[in-house]
Amino acid sequence: MSTEEQLPGQVTRSERSGPVVTATRWMENLGETGFAYLLLTPVFLLLGTIALYPLLRTFEMSLYQNILAATESEFVGLENYVALFTGGADTALPGTTTFLPGLETSGSFPFVHVEGLLRSALVVTLIFTLVSVFFETIIGFGQALVLDQEFRGRRLVRVAVIIPWAVPIVIQGMMFYLMFNPQTGFLTEYLANLGLVAGTNTFNDPLSSLVIITIADIWKTSAFMALLILAGLQSIDRNLYEVARVAGASRWQQFKLITFPLVLPTLGIAILFRTIDAMRVYGLIDATAGCTTVPSLSCMVVETFNQSRGLASAIAFVTAGLIGIAVSIVIYQQYKEGF
Repeated sequence: MSTEEQLPGQVTRSERSGPVVTATRWMENLGETGFAYLLLTPVFLLLGTIALYPLLRTFEMSLYQNILAATESEFVGLENYVALFTGGADTALPGTTTFLPGLETSGSFPFVHVEGLLRSALVVTLIFTLVSVFFETIIGFGQALVLDQEFRGRRLVRVAVIIPWAVPIVIQGMMFYLMFNPQTGFLTEYLANLGLVAGTNTFNDPLSSLVIITIADIWKTSAFMALLILAGLQSIDRNLYEVARVAGASRWQQFKLITFPLVLPTLGIAILFRTIDAMRVYGLIDATAGCTTVPSLSCMVVETFNQSRGLASAIAFVTAGLIGIAVSIVIYQQYKEGF
């Protein structure tokens, strides 16, 4: 008897079996969402290999003291984290750097002064991230809106905008060091008159150095934000603007009702990328003012690695946790807005 049965009005159905046929039929029965996740499976496996495993390995290392001079690694559990959040690990950090801002007692009320804030690697990282990402988003959005318009020489302007982003971090750091050095630079005097930086020993002053490094980062990575936002602007259907103009909508109404809502998903992704990168800042600080003057979480990982791998791993894992929180907030906001 034949392996295929066909009745009047029915399509021939193969009765052949095997792992390939079974897998094919299983994929055919998947819904749209299930098939999408199936296609993303290789990406998940790759991320698990190159991202998740190092993260878990870092957490494992943070559970050991692992001083390089010792012959064996001593298991200390969560002691590195306890020391980090209680101030016990501050003695292992370079200079007067602390992980959390130090409290000063005046009378019966403890308070945090500016100097204590700028000695904290956690606070400096958060300040740098918030300020730099905010101004980079504003400037990048403005550049993208200009580059999205039709005008003569637009291609040349786009290339000019990309140039700062193409400058290597080390060269960028040396450029801003020379520009703001009181002996060789020409910008220190102007910012000192505005009260933004110190007129002398500029790169020995934590606040002045943080301001300069933030300006340097804004100068470089605003172009990155502009390119990502411009991609979102270019994807907007131009017919929507034609309809809006026919309906009598002003330029501001077009921006508020068409441009901003449609570019918002791209803007969220751009902010997400820049937030992750800003919280890992190290090279720019090291090439400009040094990690002792402007401490950051990544700086502390590098500076403490030679003394205690366990403590350095704990700082790295906390940094990864903060980045994860920031990513979750941005993704939640995107999901809440329905994008």
